[in-house]
Amino acid sequence: MPRKYEKVIELLPIVKELTSQGKTQPQIADELGLSDKKVVWNLLYRERQKEVQGVPRFRGRKPAKTLQEYKYENKRLKMENGRKQYRNYGEHLHRYPNLLNRNFYAEKPNQKWVTDISCIHTKQGVLYLPVIGDLYDNSVVAYQTGTEQNINLVLSTIETAKHKEKVTAEVQLHTDQGFQYTSQAYYRLTQSYGITPSMSRRGNPYDSDLAENFFSILKIECIYRVKLQTYEEARLLISEYIHFYNNERIQLKTKLTPLEKRNQFVA
Repeated sequence: MPRKYEKVIELLPIVKELTSQGKTQPQIADELGLSDKKVVWNLLYRERQKEVQGVPRFRGRKPAKTLQEYKYENKRLKMENGRKQYRNYGEHLHRYPNLLNRNFYAEKPNQKWVTDISCIHTKQGVLYLPVIGDLYDNSVVAYQTGTEQNINLVLSTIETAKHKEKVTAEVQLHTDQGFQYTSQAYYRLTQSYGITPSMSRRGNPYDSDLAENFFSILKIECIYRVKLQTYEEARLLISEYIHFYNNERIQLKTKLTPLEKRNQFVA
């Protein structure tokens, strides 16, 4: 494998998950911050090559079965394994209606939240950043960082938002169809907190524009201007920028900072 792809191979599980969500290869490359769009294609191509190399090879004597028989058996085993995997996975799969449906207006704080995850690249590795944004004032209500993209990272972000804000039964939390948001653990947590889940349709990312826009602003105004060496350096930079974003950065639509907009409602 070429040297430049030694670390990129670690992104394969994320690339496969984004592909299952209906995102194109250029979209995946942009989301992962990859300047070379061919990286995603190469990852998926290598994975496909592994899938078709299941026919055994023999040296010397003739195999007991013909090549066609091995191909048939290999295909049958794959189908059986696929059905088993899907059946087990489906036991913990939760889908929710798209309650947001591009209606981004919120009458008050903590009425409509949107959440998503982005990748921040450092020399030490990839740092995952889930955020929860409030559609009322475009503020970042809560965020977490982690070196693994797992369900616990998402749950801890929701727990942070719950403890920080006065969450009522009216709050709506909108997500995409990522595996974290269809999990049993996510279902149990939202039920216990009285949060109403909302979910985009497959291949329709537009309802998560608030989170996507924040990630774009964060990377353009902050992340892309430095060469991050360590996770800790990235965490510190993210924390400082989110404080600036909430308290000092003026929104074009309201001509106010998110905190000023929030304080107007309280007043």
